Amino acid sequence: MDTALVVSEKKAGGDTKILQLVTFTLGGEEYAVDILKVQEINRMKEITRVPNAPYYVEGVINLRGKVIPVVSLRKKFGLPEEEETAKQRIMIMDIQGITIGLIVDSVSEVLRISTDIVEPPPPMTYSVSSEFIWGIAKLEDRLIILLDMDRLIGKEESEGMVEAAEKVAIE
Repeated sequence: MDTALVVSEKKAGGDTKILQLVTFTLGGEEYAVDILKVQEINRMKEITRVPNAPYYVEGVINLRGKVIPVVSLRKKFGLPEEEETAKQRIMIMDIQGITIGLIVDSVSEVLRISTDIVEPPPPMTYSVSSEFIWGIAKLEDRLIILLDMDRLIGKEESEGMVEAAEKVAIE
């Protein structure tokens, strides 16, 4: 939870810690990331393939003159590929100081939740490796998987993607 934005709110009976998250869907599951990691959300753009990139790197996009590597979270999580839809988005995120785009099935909402409803992930967690998950939020009729983006894409991995993107930009 150390990676998420936590806001304290005064309420009767003491402080309540509030998380501010961006939620999105992927393969029928609902996920969330710290709102401070999300720079912007874009519709799908033309992606330029990068030779010899890891299997989950779709390529790069040109975002206002900056070359950004784009990762398919479906591939990263080992989910089956699906046809591109109008709801798909590229979430531009800051992961360990590096800008990366993540393709998701759809972006749902900005959510404010209390840390009281967040539980640690169970040992066998969904289709995503539990090392990428820092918690599960239990809302009335839904479960939201809270991702630790710094673990999902490590610093060396993200730096390698940026180097590959820069090579494509030069060529």
